[in-house]
This record gives sequence, C-alpha cells and structure tokens, in this order.
Amino acid sequence: MEPTTETKPKAKRVSKKAAATAAPVEHKLRIRVRAYEHKILDLSVKQIMDTAARFDAVVVGPVPLPTEIKRWTVNRSTFVHKDAREQFEMRVHKRLIDIMNPSPKVIEALTNLNLPSGVTIDVKMV
Repeated sequence: MEPTTETKPKAKRVSKKAAATAAPVEHKLRIRVRAYEHKILDLSVKQIMDTAARFDAVVVGPVPLPTEIKRWTVNRSTFVHKDAREQFEMRVHKRLIDIMNPSPKVIEALTNLNLPSGVTIDVKMV
C-alpha cells in the first residue's frame, strides 16, 4: 500500500482593498449626552431623536448609561466641631444614541441643533 498524502487547500489571501470593497462598511455616529438634570437631558435626547427621524435615519437608543455620582463631605465649622459635617453630591446623568449610516443631511441638521444650556454632547464617528 502506498501512503496517501492529503494536501490541505491553501487559504485564499485577500488584499485589503478587496476586503474593503467586498463588504459594505457601516458607519455609526455615536452621540453621548450628559447633563446634571435628567428632565433637560430627556428633552434634549428627544430633540435629537426627532431630528434624526425627520431625515429617515436608523437610530439605536437612547441607552441610559450609569449615573456618575460625585460626593463630598466637609466640616461645617472651620476649626472645631469635627462631628458637625455636611455632605454634598453632584449627579451626572448620561444617555447614548447611535445613528447608523448617517447621511450628510443628518449630520448637518444635528450640528445646527439648538440644545438647552447644561447639556454636553460628545459626537464620534465609529
């Protein structure tokens, strides 16, 4: 009996250009909205969602992110009375919105959006 040698088929190498053109690339506009007051935050998110819906964009979210809580404890007195203290906290509410394959019209409409003060927006293209 002769030993049979099976050869495995070699994997096809695909160039980066061919890989890029083969599959459609999905772009995502990731918007992080932050505010101290949740009511203003929800109104701003609704305004962003309505603007994106007006241009028939596919929107994922809003996803509520964990609230960032910063706490401080300070003495009420300047010198004595260590037991008398005050506690303060600051809450930062956050939401995440993804807009899939945004058109230039959607991006332009979002940049021209007038949002209330106290709302911070971070926009990234992912």
